Amino acid sequence: MKKNYIDLLRGKKMTLIMSLPVNDPALARVAWENGADVVKVHINVEHRASKTLFKSFAEEQDKLNEILQSAQGPCGIVLGADTASALRDFPLAAEAGFDFWSLYARHVPAELLQNTSVIKMIALDSNYTAEEVRALEKIGADVLEASVIKPETYGQPLTAKEILTYAAICSGTSLPVVVPTQRYIKPNEVGVLSRCKVAGIMIGAVVTGKTADTIAKALGAFRNEIDKMPETA
Repeated sequence: MKKNYIDLLRGKKMTLIMSLPVNDPALARVAWENGADVVKVHINVEHRASKTLFKSFAEEQDKLNEILQSAQGPCGIVLGADTASALRDFPLAAEAGFDFWSLYARHVPAELLQNTSVIKMIALDSNYTAEEVRALEKIGADVLEASVIKPETYGQPLTAKEILTYAAICSGTSLPVVVPTQRYIKPNEVGVLSRCKVAGIMIGAVVTGKTADTIAKALGAFRNEIDKMPETA
């Protein structure tokens, strides 16, 4: 039975999320086969790390439906990089069966905050404040995505500075916190994130590359490290 996204994040093991570099059903299958708990896709955005231009839901629909049909766990979707695209394509994504949507807070139409049919993962960026961390749950978010690394530092090594940032965010909210690999996070570094109470690690092009082989290798390494970690209370 497929677990609910929130149930996974609230579970005793860190959740491993694969952010696909392209909406390719074959890569989604590779993700499931190599230990991903969750798969995330994109529409209406040019992705900074993967350099991929994702088109509208209608244009990506055949591939998205195939990804959903073969899913072995929750699937999420980034609805875009503007409010108009998010409003236009949210009903289509919900009808298709996506378990959650993801958007930066500045791209979330207020209207979507009132919809409870699909789990809401809202991302804070590098300009976030501690007040926003505390308030996110109050406006209806279900998951906090800590996409708080300055874009010009993407791909750089993980340091104590970023770990302190993630720890402070986790301490400031009761929402499950997901950390994407904006920095080059290594598999053997997930333990320190778990101790900070990070609920999920979302790996993408910065650490996985864009081919089936590199994605399989990265996922396997992260899966192995997570499985070795002790369960949390």
